[in-house]
Amino acid sequence: MSGRPCLPARGRTPLFAPDLEKRSRPTVSEINDFDEPDHRPPQTDSDDRSTAAVLPFPLKKPDAAAPDPLEPGEVKPGEWQADLPDDTDADEDGAASEGDPVDPPVTVYPPSISEWMAEHDKARQPVLPDWVKLPDQRAAVRKWAVRHYGTVVGYHAVRLPCIYTPKLLAYAPRGAWRWSTAAGHWVFDNEGKALRLAAVAAEDAGEYLKLSRQRDARVRLRGILASVAGLVGLTAALVFWVMAPSWLLLVAVATLTTTLGVAGAPADRPLIDRAKVTFRKRKLSSDIITRAFAAAGLTGKDTGIAFPRPIGRDGDGWRVIVDLPYGKSFRDALGKRGALASGIDIAATQLFLDPDLSSERRVSMWIADRDPLAVPAGKSPLLGATRVDFWKPFPWGVDERGNPVMATMLWMSMLVGAVPRQGKTFSARTIALAAALDPFVRLIVFDGKASPDWRKFALVAHRIGFGIVPRNGIDPVEHLVSSLEELKADVEDRYHRLSELPLHICPEGKLTPELSRDRKLNMPLTLVVIDEVQEYLQHPVYGPVILDLLVYLARVAPAVGVAVMLSTQKPDDTACPSKLRDQCQARFSLRVGSWQVSDVVLGAGAYSEGLDASRLLKSHKGVGILKGMSDDAGIVRTYLADGRDAEVVLTRANALRADEGTLSGDAAGEVATVRAADAVLDDVAMVLGKAEAKVWSETIVDRLAVLNPAAYGDWAALEGRAKADQLAAALKPYGITTDQVWGKTEAGKGANRRGIERQHIIDAITVRNKNRVGK
Repeated sequence: MSGRPCLPARGRTPLFAPDLEKRSRPTVSEINDFDEPDHRPPQTDSDDRSTAAVLPFPLKKPDAAAPDPLEPGEVKPGEWQADLPDDTDADEDGAASEGDPVDPPVTVYPPSISEWMAEHDKARQPVLPDWVKLPDQRAAVRKWAVRHYGTVVGYHAVRLPCIYTPKLLAYAPRGAWRWSTAAGHWVFDNEGKALRLAAVAAEDAGEYLKLSRQRDARVRLRGILASVAGLVGLTAALVFWVMAPSWLLLVAVATLTTTLGVAGAPADRPLIDRAKVTFRKRKLSSDIITRAFAAAGLTGKDTGIAFPRPIGRDGDGWRVIVDLPYGKSFRDALGKRGALASGIDIAATQLFLDPDLSSERRVSMWIADRDPLAVPAGKSPLLGATRVDFWKPFPWGVDERGNPVMATMLWMSMLVGAVPRQGKTFSARTIALAAALDPFVRLIVFDGKASPDWRKFALVAHRIGFGIVPRNGIDPVEHLVSSLEELKADVEDRYHRLSELPLHICPEGKLTPELSRDRKLNMPLTLVVIDEVQEYLQHPVYGPVILDLLVYLARVAPAVGVAVMLSTQKPDDTACPSKLRDQCQARFSLRVGSWQVSDVVLGAGAYSEGLDASRLLKSHKGVGILKGMSDDAGIVRTYLADGRDAEVVLTRANALRADEGTLSGDAAGEVATVRAADAVLDDVAMVLGKAEAKVWSETIVDRLAVLNPAAYGDWAALEGRAKADQLAAALKPYGITTDQVWGKTEAGKGANRRGIERQHIIDAITVRNKNRVGK
């Protein structure tokens, strides 16, 4: 598993992205696989483009009679597993035949005409679309049709007696007058009146006489026809009135009234309201696109654009492929994006430009019928999920075209930034909810602003805290420091244990799904979530300690299955220093105040690549630019899970963890020993004698281990230089450095080794106490 997300649009440059590689889209069948994992249609070779999906992800309750999950090493029928031996040529006793090569050479044959034709067949479009071929797609279309047309019929049925009928009665006289007037104009040949008046004005007597004779003949014939038609019609109406039944008379009157009412309706006030709002859209033509490129200055008098493919519909918009003039590139078109939108007469948020790998001057344009980023992505599919495999990509949102965007937090740290009220917390919380539904993922959640958004995570979180103000005898900041120090020790221990495991259990010393779910090893995937991290980083006492711990975890921990996700509304160097931001491989920026802030969140140089989250609008709630989770950058409209939805998911996750026996820490009611982060200052001062001005680091570590074996026993187990390094790292956040100190060994021999000065410890404690009083 590579751990890379499955972003559905390749090279997509949604509002502002640069020329990037194209990214593969999930097919309709893949989306169906996610929605209905227990009823997937068979896949063909031509559709073998699937990406990793969330499994299992049933929307219905699992069948009690379903078979137990396979043990490690077992294979489902028909499933291929790379690490199983090939026994096709084995003898009856299971041993391979003697003399058979381990890796037989692969013979390469030239492609035949049939193979060549088979390759070209893959490029053919299917005869029937997926919604016709696939049963679940047919059912979805059928449900949509019933829902849509049922709504339309109901909408008009309610308005028929109280709105439409009075309008028809009011417009019917006007319609009758319009019909009678039109009939009179026809009988008296009024259409030729302008020509006759023109002949009079030109004093052309011959032309006038010719037109007059023609009019007399027409009026005579038309008058006879109109008289006969009126007489026959009146006679038929009288017969119908006398002989027709009452219900038929009512139908006739209603039909006549409706016809006259429609004819008499004003053009600016339609008779029937629209049950569905139609957004502004138009049929694009090559002339409009050519005009747009000319207005943007991308074409000249003698150089124009070419259309390698016809303009056609693509979802809720238009797909246009354009070849720019020679010498122009995709970057030129990207820089003129606003001018192109103006030339097409649309908003800039409706135009999306994609590069084409086949040619630098080829541009793919997707022109939306309306602003797609203002359309909510909808409820999170996690609401219907019974379980999530956090080792595989999970649904996080959709892109601007509505294609699913799958996310992953494996092997990376992530930074989420935005101005308030743009959906920053909800976007981050959706990822945490996916982790909660995997019972083998350990969650550590802290919220710097102490809002209700993360409260329900107490049902599943191993460590959790809110705000920076002590409550009920617990200091959340000290709890955070203790949790991070505990996690740091766990990360260091994981590296040692993974390197010592045999290769057949731990290939290349890497964490695997099997190892992470082995409770004896106790190395589960861990997700650390800190919302409004700037509140902790700016803490007057523990801020530097928290910063150093987070920098270490963000840089080192992802490789052993510990991911860190930070969110902030103040990503500047004061609130969230660059040495921490630079450790976050994945960046997600919702709307921010300026392009400079966007560059801070997305990384230096993002603006020059065309990525600017400040161009997002206030209406784009939960919409941001994702960079670094894969090789591509793109727009993500994150799914919504509000407070009630989160409670539903977390209640289910709590029950799931209880069944698996993976509830731990704060969620299990275990009381954690919260030890102040700066307790090492007091401990060092305690083990130093009043007469000792300078002491070797190794000696201090040994004394600390005697004072508090639980806290410093592992330090004392280190040898030589490692002891001094450990103490130096613990004292560094308080401005204490270790220098060369002269002392004597146990044998009485003088030596120069690393150590500390007692006065430095006293000064650090004094500064600490002053800060506490000021706080």
